[in-house]
Amino acid sequence: MRRLLIAGNWKSNCGRVEASDLMAAVNEGLHQLRPDVSVMIFPPYTSLAEAQVLCSELHYGAQNCSSFEVGAYTGEVAAEMLASYGCSAVIVGHSERRQILAENEEALAAKTRRALAADMAVVFCVGESLQERESGQAEAVCCAQLGTLMSVLGNMDLAELVAKERVIVAYEPVWAIGTGKTASAEDAQAMHATLRSEMSRTLGEQAGKVQILYGGSVKSANAGQLFRQADIDGALIGGASLDADEFVEIVRIADALVEG
Repeated sequence: MRRLLIAGNWKSNCGRVEASDLMAAVNEGLHQLRPDVSVMIFPPYTSLAEAQVLCSELHYGAQNCSSFEVGAYTGEVAAEMLASYGCSAVIVGHSERRQILAENEEALAAKTRRALAADMAVVFCVGESLQERESGQAEAVCCAQLGTLMSVLGNMDLAELVAKERVIVAYEPVWAIGTGKTASAEDAQAMHATLRSEMSRTLGEQAGKVQILYGGSVKSANAGQLFRQADIDGALIGGASLDADEFVEIVRIADALVEG
């Protein structure tokens, strides 16, 4: 049985004061969650110290990590450094880093290896553009991106990684991020099922235990329909995670579905 994971990606938002207030508000609303629902936030680097102190009811991670180990790499933040701050996970391959910052598959593979070596989970993002979807390339594009993660995992102890929930995939259709658009629950489920099938080529039966999150304009209005799908195991939430009430409501929806 896969747990539902609700993750909030704050992106480049919230200074220390705003981050502290948001963490406190989210914590306050998340008492007595069932063990089959987990919650994680990804604040900016500058608020990780606050997360260490304030995140009592939820886990936290980093939005990125260096592809290099600790050393003479000015401006880089190594995975080991993030782990020392108590980060549980790192987001790798988010569409904004792929597109705006031109991160290629080689860099993403290196970051994945560094995060796993530092005993953190990897939330590995895949997703297609509107043009790729309309031209019928969506599945091929997403599976090719997923291949980077699978290439890294091929030589690792898959059973242990999966058992410890250190391999997480997030499907984020690029055309639905920050646009107010969202894939239908059925379309999202179809892609999630495709990704799980693709993972099984490398992971075998372990693919059935990997959480696959949906990340495209998730709100309380559509969360329930999405979470009811067989292969959707939660959400990677952007804008709505900056509203404590909305984010907590999405978590409560997931919690109610687990109870039901």
